Amino acid sequence: MAFKFTPTRPRRNSGMAWRLGWWTGRLFIWFVLGSVALTVVYRFVPPPVTLTMLMDPNGFARDWTPLSRIDRNMVSAVIAGEDSRFCDHDGFDRDAIEQAMERNAKGGKLRGGSTISQQTAKNVFLWQGTGWSRYLRKGLEVWFTFLIENIWDKRRIMEVYLNVAETGIGTYGVEAGAQRYYKHSAAKLTRVEAARIAAALPSPKRRAVTNATGFTRRHGNTIAKRSGVVQSSGYDACVYE
Repeated sequence: MAFKFTPTRPRRNSGMAWRLGWWTGRLFIWFVLGSVALTVVYRFVPPPVTLTMLMDPNGFARDWTPLSRIDRNMVSAVIAGEDSRFCDHDGFDRDAIEQAMERNAKGGKLRGGSTISQQTAKNVFLWQGTGWSRYLRKGLEVWFTFLIENIWDKRRIMEVYLNVAETGIGTYGVEAGAQRYYKHSAAKLTRVEAARIAAALPSPKRRAVTNATGFTRRHGNTIAKRSGVVQSSGYDACVYE
């Protein structure tokens, strides 16, 4: 005789703790199922909008562009500037995280060790956040990073990242950034142009892409040099294989 378990709503005379646990479990299951389903959808469908875009007081401009119409210079630039082990890690660069923790323990400005996969998960599914909400987001970020690394491939992660990353005030994605700064499409980005966009990514509202000076200019020049190594050494191979 087959046994079938059917969950029932908690009775009115059930204890408060029992009822709270029942509803918490139910919400957890729906969250897991919903997040997996949404990740599967975004494997094939461009995310229409993100919370960061909706909450941007400057509005937002974005033009979704397939990776096939984004110059390889842009891919190698973000790998060189943001995540040199993109093709090798499972979404989390543990060495970078440990190095960031060591630097932060010494004091000074806090620095993270987020990968492109983590940034994509944050940008697509979550919010930026400050204070306690930032710690909540970090926890959820781990889950969504795990999902996209197992449901998407590296090419899709890169494609989505380059379309949702903030590239300037009210500007999202490298196509909108290329049009804003260089007056041409992302398909025609030179190595230097791509490197300067990548150099501004960590702080796009404060770092100038065109007429950059100081750190941003130096960092952009460094990324331009490193992006050549990324291409020649095949560090971006997972995106084009």
